[in-house]
Amino acid sequence: MLNALRLRNFRCYTTLNWNIPAEGALLLGSNAQGKTSILEAICFALTLHSPRASKMERLTTHGCEDFGIALSSDSDTRKLLWQKRKLSLLVNGAPRRDYSDFLADAPPVVWLGNTDISLVTGGAEERRHYIDFVGAQWHPAYRTALREYRKALKSRNLLLRNPRRSAAALRSYAGILSRHGEVLLTLRRQLQELLHPHIRQYHSGISARGEEVELRYRPSANAPLLSAYEESLQTDERMGYTTIGPHRDDFELLVAGAPAAEFASEGQQRTLATALVLAQAGLLLVETGHAPILLIDDIFGELDPDRRRALLSLLPDDSQIFITTTHLDWLGNAPAPLPIIRIDDIKQ
Repeated sequence: MLNALRLRNFRCYTTLNWNIPAEGALLLGSNAQGKTSILEAICFALTLHSPRASKMERLTTHGCEDFGIALSSDSDTRKLLWQKRKLSLLVNGAPRRDYSDFLADAPPVVWLGNTDISLVTGGAEERRHYIDFVGAQWHPAYRTALREYRKALKSRNLLLRNPRRSAAALRSYAGILSRHGEVLLTLRRQLQELLHPHIRQYHSGISARGEEVELRYRPSANAPLLSAYEESLQTDERMGYTTIGPHRDDFELLVAGAPAAEFASEGQQRTLATALVLAQAGLLLVETGHAPILLIDDIFGELDPDRRRALLSLLPDDSQIFITTTHLDWLGNAPAPLPIIRIDDIKQ
């Protein structure tokens, strides 16, 4: 369990020192007080991923060029320092040589946010992000293949925009992309099959309608990737970027056999999105043997009472849970599920 969080120059916090309750916490405060930033810091310290920013410099306090996070648990203390555009990583005071080494011992994490409906209604990038977030925590080979694929993709795209590019260099990067991309394709299909029963279980637990739900993988290239990159080369050169591959794949969501984005009601879409995220928790618990840390950002005000009660009843018993909220009206007469921590009371 997590027991202490310290921040320096992270988002709105020049400093923060918080002793975390064993159960987790219900973080209460007005908008823009830093509730979500606390969840984001926990997520970043355990996954090296921010659900709100794609670049690390955006995590710094305004006017600062570095930030630090220290997160202590029953098993270790993880420290991260972003300084001079470089991220330094330590576990129990010992440097970790790379991201994979740092993440190897981290507990799994699941993030539920009020924008999760975009998993259903948004573009393919939202669903790829979903599958990659859970995949990187599920399987070390997924994490490695994704990192190497992204590095090769960035280099190939730069080369495609270079008028002096060489055919040999493009073929070389296509080889790297296909090698790591084939690993991603295989693991994504495995992950899709593993997620299915969890999605259905949580969906039926939240929805009383008993609708069948399905997640289908839609790869952007059906041929072996190396051949596909060769066939798309002229198009890629004309467009200036790599037009096919795992970074362009999608996952179709169906409710009662129909595409959810087009035919499901907003309530059905929200139920499906919540089931998708909770499915990560169920899968990671089974596959890793560790109850995930649950980070729930301001979603209970968006749910009707029945779905709210269903969601609370489905949260894993052994997980440490963090919930942000601006008010407690949604509790009604029910007791708070976690210790209530007012943001103003956390030492800064």
